[in-house]
Amino acid sequence: MSKAFTKESDAADDDEDGPSLPALPAGSRNYMTPAGYARLRAEFMQLIDVERPKMVETVSWAAKNGDRSENGDYLYGKKRLREIDRRLRFLTKRLDIAEVVDPSVHHGSEQVFFGATVTYANARGEERTVTIKGIDESDSLAGEVSWVSPIARTLLKARVGDELKLVTPVGVEPIEVVDVSYPKPA
Repeated sequence: MSKAFTKESDAADDDEDGPSLPALPAGSRNYMTPAGYARLRAEFMQLIDVERPKMVETVSWAAKNGDRSENGDYLYGKKRLREIDRRLRFLTKRLDIAEVVDPSVHHGSEQVFFGATVTYANARGEERTVTIKGIDESDSLAGEVSWVSPIARTLLKARVGDELKLVTPVGVEPIEVVDVSYPKPA
């Protein structure tokens, strides 16, 4: 089919996976905490069991109403179905390669591993606390960082009292690990 007979908006929607989340580094694993995995799995089940069937029903009903070119329910429904399907593909890929790591196995340890909550201080004495999580579950507003972020890579395998060098856009900043904690085992 000639490109002259396709809508640009449809082609653009189908070709891109959207600005979801950052790609995993090549050859790496998709580490996740049990809670993060459960949250992604719940979103997947909600989309596939509730939202998609409801949208298919709406689109089917709208298609029966005649002229589809000016039918808002049909046009919006088809667009929403593409968005749902795109998110389902993304979640399927991420859940398939997920490696669930329980951080509570390190409870009581003073060394930084995946899932640790770490307090560190910079040269000015300012302290900051971050929790190292998976790429798909980290939330910077909640003080969570991805395990592939520069701060997490700097902190991983360090111990309380270690002095490290954090590479930032403005230069190298010395930091010291003040505290490391993990959730208690269930």
